[in-house]
Amino acid sequence: MKFLIAKPLAVLASVAALALPALAEPILQSNSLNSCQEESLFQASLFNVKFTPNNNTANVDIVAVSSIQGSVIFDVMISAYGFEITRQKVDPCDAGLAGLCPMTAGKIPLNFNIPVGDSAVKQIPSIAYTFPDLDATVKVFINMTDGPNAGKSVACVSADISNGKTVDLIGVKWATAIVAILALTASAMISGLGHYNAASHVAANALSLFGYFQGQAMLGMTGVPLPPIVMSWTQDFQWSMGIIRVGFMQDIFTWYQRATGGTPAHIFDSLTTVSVQVQKRKRSLDVISAGLGLSKRALAMMPRSITAPASAIMKRNNIQLSNGSYLVYGIQRVAFRAYIESTNIFMTGLTFFCIMVVFVTICVAAFKGGLELAVKKGWMKSDNFLEFRNGWFTVLKGILFRMTLIGFPQLCVLCLWEFTQKDSAAEVVLAVFFLFGMIITLGWAASKVIRIARRSVAMHRNPAYILFSDPQALNKWGFLYVQFRASAYYFIIPTLGYILIKSMFVAFGQHTPNAQAVGFIIVEAAALIGASVLRPWMDKKTNAFNIAICAINFLNSIFLLIFTEVFNQPPLVTGVVGLALWVINAAFSLVLLLMLIVTTTIVFFRENPDGRYTYMADDRTSFMKSQTHLTTTTELEALGATARGDKAGGYKPGLDLDDDAESISSDTLRRQAVPAAHPAGYGKPPGSPADPAAPLFPVDRSPPRYNNEKARYTDRSPSPYQAGANLTPQFRQQNNSSPSGFRSQNNASPWQRGAGYEH
Repeated sequence: MKFLIAKPLAVLASVAALALPALAEPILQSNSLNSCQEESLFQASLFNVKFTPNNNTANVDIVAVSSIQGSVIFDVMISAYGFEITRQKVDPCDAGLAGLCPMTAGKIPLNFNIPVGDSAVKQIPSIAYTFPDLDATVKVFINMTDGPNAGKSVACVSADISNGKTVDLIGVKWATAIVAILALTASAMISGLGHYNAASHVAANALSLFGYFQGQAMLGMTGVPLPPIVMSWTQDFQWSMGIIRVGFMQDIFTWYQRATGGTPAHIFDSLTTVSVQVQKRKRSLDVISAGLGLSKRALAMMPRSITAPASAIMKRNNIQLSNGSYLVYGIQRVAFRAYIESTNIFMTGLTFFCIMVVFVTICVAAFKGGLELAVKKGWMKSDNFLEFRNGWFTVLKGILFRMTLIGFPQLCVLCLWEFTQKDSAAEVVLAVFFLFGMIITLGWAASKVIRIARRSVAMHRNPAYILFSDPQALNKWGFLYVQFRASAYYFIIPTLGYILIKSMFVAFGQHTPNAQAVGFIIVEAAALIGASVLRPWMDKKTNAFNIAICAINFLNSIFLLIFTEVFNQPPLVTGVVGLALWVINAAFSLVLLLMLIVTTTIVFFRENPDGRYTYMADDRTSFMKSQTHLTTTTELEALGATARGDKAGGYKPGLDLDDDAESISSDTLRRQAVPAAHPAGYGKPPGSPADPAAPLFPVDRSPPRYNNEKARYTDRSPSPYQAGANLTPQFRQQNNSSPSGFRSQNNASPWQRGAGYEH
């Protein structure tokens, strides 16, 4: 059995060793001693043990309180990944352990070295020193050998063993962050160059990858006991939730909390005198509140799955056992592993979100200024990035909306968590402001997209027409729908609901890990089914990309339920499942990162990036127009208005569908408001949000030709106002009496044909 376990672990260790830094010497260590028996008579508030095989010595630093008096014998059991490796009895008198033969009641401060024989060292497999996040435990039962309790266990302590190797690496964090951020930046630059099709594909994949990283971080924030390798793996992605430690910022957050009436935690200041137990095993909690002054908040925050052999008290949101040591789990566990006080985690995430928003705003403004300077100095052609330069403020609005969407999972979890902690009155106010502000902002933006799409369907029987024909509407609201096909414009609503519900389970389910795991399964199953059935993304590849992410998230939720040990499975099963989660997600993350890197690189080096992607079936590219085309069309429209004598329909440099008073449709309505200009169509409802003089509308009555495979319109007639067109009064009266007259003569929008709206 030992061989069957060691062999695959050796293979995994060899792979992981490529990415893990080598230590100066092999080491096995433990930093906390946990009680594993109710009414244990031996408890330790400080426990540090380090074993170095090079000199066969173990250094022990312990501060314990013992109620045991008499001769004892130690029953030592060593297990790895739930599999019992060895078990033997040790007589402290034979081992020469001073102060333990016999044991005496009272406080026992000890700091000593224990020589370890060669025979014992040889029993430790070499993989124990190299495999990352070793899940090994030493459990010691203290049995009396004399007195009335002879032969009985009066105490039980366990220590988690680590070798200092971990997959929680700063390099992994930087690599994943850089790839995700550069992909988003690249999509913005490609869009600025006018390659909308390629930019939308890169942006959609980058956003999906970023969402997957945030899903991994949420997995680590759950109150479920996690194996060490799962805790370390999910810690690699906490940067996506803004959990990034900067020393001076932590000092500022502590001061701010104290200044606004809060009481900061000081776990890291007491590490030299007390231990911190990181929850990784399911145990039962038996808390006696009588006579301990346990607050209702402490009882509410204690997980039902945690066992404390003795009483526990709560300082702010940190569980402190009666022996003085702390117990962390869930979001507190994430904060502790990031070296952040748990009372500072909300301000840390919120501050980094605000910093990113300000940084992006400054970068966009600086880029705009640099482009204008380059054009002025002749370093760049005047038509480069023309659309961005003409409408950079609208583009900035769209980027800030996209930043809000990216930061929505982060702030949902942290703000809802702050409601349960109430670290200070000012922080609660900030949580309310940011949470409801983001919900209202994104909800209003989503409703705006739905209204625009419905208006497009009502006027053209195709939602893609207005959603993609106006560059300003696309730049401002496109972040909500550009990754979906046109007919699935509404899918942003279930996406936001999915994020909000999942965040609620993370923040409010900290003390109920079983309910939290079941909730994750329900949410992820609904997401997987919805994505697989509706397939709302823009094309087959993007659908496959996102459905694969949903499938992995659903599999992770099943693993999460197994970690709760609700099935009472052997510990070996839990350990193997933890390894499986790491291997599957590490491989999947690597594949996603490589796909995104290769895709983005190819797009930059192709002469025509749009040519790499097939055109979407919703025909959105037929409606997208560059700013140059938009300006030319508007100038021709102004010439046509002048020829008709329409003084009210002046030239407008920009179009914005998100503002009803400044949209294409309202501009048409203003022209209709002049009876002298359009006597035949005055008073009729508009048939299109765009002026019929635009070259998007054919003037001949012959049936258009279509491509049967793509169902796209391929033969467009020239505008009646192009050069050389007949502008006689009879021609204008026939073709431009009013938008509704034009629409009745030309059988509604030509874009409805081939888009699936004929019936």
